[in-house]
This record gives sequence, structure tokens and C-alpha cells, in this order.
Amino acid sequence: MCSKKKANILEFLKKRNINRFGVFLGIAFVFLIFSKLSSDYNQPIKLKIKFTDLAEEIIIKSDSSSTIEAIVEAKGFALIPYIFNNTETISLNANEDVIVNENEFVFEVQKNNFLLEEQLGTSYKIRSLKPDLLHIAYSKRASKFVSVKLNSNVKYATGYDLYGNFTLSSDSVKIVGPTDKITGITSVITNELKLTEVNTDIKTNLKFNTIKDVEVFPKSINVEAKVKRFTEGKIDVPLTIVNKPENVLVNYFPKTVTLSYYVDLESFNSITPSEFSVECDYSLINSNQTYFVPKIAKKPKFIKRVNIKQKRIDFIRL
Repeated sequence: MCSKKKANILEFLKKRNINRFGVFLGIAFVFLIFSKLSSDYNQPIKLKIKFTDLAEEIIIKSDSSSTIEAIVEAKGFALIPYIFNNTETISLNANEDVIVNENEFVFEVQKNNFLLEEQLGTSYKIRSLKPDLLHIAYSKRASKFVSVKLNSNVKYATGYDLYGNFTLSSDSVKIVGPTDKITGITSVITNELKLTEVNTDIKTNLKFNTIKDVEVFPKSINVEAKVKRFTEGKIDVPLTIVNKPENVLVNYFPKTVTLSYYVDLESFNSITPSEFSVECDYSLINSNQTYFVPKIAKKPKFIKRVNIKQKRIDFIRL
């Protein structure tokens, strides 16, 4: 019985020693890794150039080299990301950081070493760079400014309507593409603004209809419009005869005409006859004609759909 207990105790102690050994081995391994990662190493990486503030007309040629071969020094911890991907993107300003020639950008690599280190970060020290000069070829497309046309299909709720006009954040845009493609283009059209039962102000962003091989800048515009409640009104306005010779006397009837108009509720009570002008043009009648056709010569800008009740004004020459 005693010998069996003794054997069990010895087996337990052996297991504990093995577990303790495993723990110490694991700790030693972790310290070794930390020690290695805390040391300085040299690592080859590729610096891929990307341009900012690049004009819309400029296209970097696909066969153009835009990569710098670099050797950087850093702690092992900092180099871990480059084990899986040894490429880093570097941003250069196309107007400030490179020399602009007719068909290429030239980047003085050694001279601008500080720009590269600045973007890599303080953990990295550049030890070597190739090549000394980086030549990046580009081509240039034609461009011009054209007007914007809004494609709207808006249905308003009963009693509501557009107040004024649609406002666009830009009335012209730049189009870029092959010369033969953009020569005949005079305007670009927005995607359809389709709304129904509208009773509140409109505020949205619209892109443009696609034009093959042509790019539009900016890619979209903001569109805004005021929507108000409207009502119909009527008003009598005196007639004016224009372009009548001084030696001709005419008598016409009626002397006033009735206008019906559509106006927003806020402005309804402020409308007066003096804000309208209805004219009959004597120079437009022929020798046998005995009536004028009245035309609206002036109306408030915010008035919509003005109609004249009397379509003809009879007259006689005295």
C-alpha cells in the first residue's frame, strides 16, 4: 500500500516538473523573439508613387515606371507588415514635388529623400534608393467647359409648386477626353431628377449622364429649389397701345383686361395692377384688321402661368 502511494507521489512530481519546464521554455522563447524584434534590420521595400493635385487632363501611362527600390532600416517590430507586402504608397504633389516636362514628370529621388522618409514615418531610416531620377511618362487629353442642363421630372402635391427656379451649384463643368469626342459637345445633362407629391423644398445631388470616353469634372452637382403653397388670383389691368403713329386716332374696347395668375400664398395679397403691363402693338395689324391681340409685356418674376381672359381687343379708327 505504501509503495503504491510513493509511486503516485513520484508521478505527480514528475508532471509538475515537466509543466514547469514548459512554462520556462515558453518564457525564454518569448524573450528571444522580443530580443530579435528589438534589433535593427535592413529591409528592401518598393515605394509606389501616387500623385495628388493631378490635372484632370493628365493620364499616367500604364507602361511608365513609378516605383522606387528602397532599403530601409528599422526595428524588427516595424518591419513585420512588410513580411506580407513589401510595397508602400508615397504621395507626391504633381504641382510642387516634381519637375514637369512636356510628356513626363521627373522626380529627383535622392534630392527629395526627406519627402519619402517623412511619409514612411520616424520608425524607418532610408539607407539607399534607386534610381536617382524617376521618369514618369504621361499623356494629355483635350478639355473644355460646357453648360449643365437639368433633367427634371418633378410632380408637385396639390396646391404646391416650384417657387422661382432650380439652383445648381455650378452652371458649367469641365469635360475631358479625345479631341474628336468633345468637339461637338456643348452641354452635359444630369441624371433624371424624378420626384412625386413634392410639398417641401428640394435639396439633392445629381450625377451626369455617361458619355463614352469622356469624363466630367466635377462628377456631380448639388440641386436646390424652394417649394411653396400656391393659389390662383385675378386682377384687372389697363391696356396700353404701342407703336401707334401720332396722326392716327383709335378707340378700343375694353380698356382693361382680366388676368388670371398662379402665385404663392405669401405674395398673394401684395399683388397690384401696376406690376403688370399688357400691350397691343399697332404695328402688327394689317390695313383691314379691326382688333388687337393683347400681349403681356411685364409681370412679377414670381408669378406663374399668367393668362389673359380677353383674347382680342376690338378697335375703330377715328
